[in-house]
Amino acid sequence: MSEREIFGKLREGILNYDTGAVEKAAKQAIDEGLDILKALDVLSSAIREIGDKFGAGEAFLPELMMAADVMRAGTAVLTPAIPKDAKASTLGTVVLGVVKGDIHDIGKTIVGTMLTAARFNVVDIGIDCAPSTFVDAAEKNKADILGASAIMATTLPGQRDIIEYLKALGLRDKYKVMVGGAACTREYAEEIGADGYGENAVEAVEVAAKLVSN
Repeated sequence: MSEREIFGKLREGILNYDTGAVEKAAKQAIDEGLDILKALDVLSSAIREIGDKFGAGEAFLPELMMAADVMRAGTAVLTPAIPKDAKASTLGTVVLGVVKGDIHDIGKTIVGTMLTAARFNVVDIGIDCAPSTFVDAAEKNKADILGASAIMATTLPGQRDIIEYLKALGLRDKYKVMVGGAACTREYAEEIGADGYGENAVEAVEVAAKLVSN
């Protein structure tokens, strides 16, 4: 099977939310000795297509979630096969997590997938994360951006706490802080002094790209 055919199956698998098809095509790409980074680019391009449709109101959240799951499955097959001397260029590193007291991670997971597709290195620290967890991960991974999600109104102050914690450590100018989630608004992001706000996953990627280009 040709490179064009295999890469076509990777793309179609994402667009059709077909995990089995993507995993099979990913294995074929490895067996045929194709460029693994190019194969990952195909996956990234396909999920960006769905992300663009989502941003335009032509696709819905469940579809974006399914596509994200399919992409993760394909990436899991392909990533171990990347040659050790091959390095994919990245736009920057984002530490991504849900603030202390909040355990809702669907939005955070989708944002992480979209950032990965856009060539960011994403360090997902999970849910219920204290400010120190964000900062420790940022220091360890030499991050450019801290991304904090808050879904419940009661946990919204956790985003402010991260910024205040950075200030207390004298690290505020070292990292860009992005906030989002159902409880967060653009006005609140400005009020607490965040560097960026994403209303949805598509906007989050756009904002992250602008922050690392400044």
